[in-house]
Amino acid sequence: MAKLNLDDLRKLRDAKKGEMQKRETEGKDVEIIIGMGTCGIAAGAKDALDAFIDELDKKGISNVLVKQTGCMGFCSNEPTVEVRVPQMNATIYGNVDAAVARRIVNDHIANRKLVSDHVFDKPSVDIIK
Repeated sequence: MAKLNLDDLRKLRDAKKGEMQKRETEGKDVEIIIGMGTCGIAAGAKDALDAFIDELDKKGISNVLVKQTGCMGFCSNEPTVEVRVPQMNATIYGNVDAAVARRIVNDHIANRKLVSDHVFDKPSVDIIK
């Protein structure tokens, strides 16, 4: 492994700080929850996670909390992602690769439109308790 100089270490620190800010809860009203169980990781969830972070950074969207969870129970549709946006129903997307992750940021989060061809489940809001 090559030795890092002080400038390299500072760049690495700044990059990691930016990634960690996505996990801070204060001031965030949108959530992206990525299924990172064994099945999700094997299906490419890490690439989707990286694409979400990259696209949020490119668009300058800072009100989004990016979280990981274990298996969501939808193994045949991995990678799966739940998106929670104010004034919209929580939505679970299936088969989310890097390209779909970018579409979710641009369509669902930025423009409040579902990425219909990847919606796996929308919780029912009309059930009487």
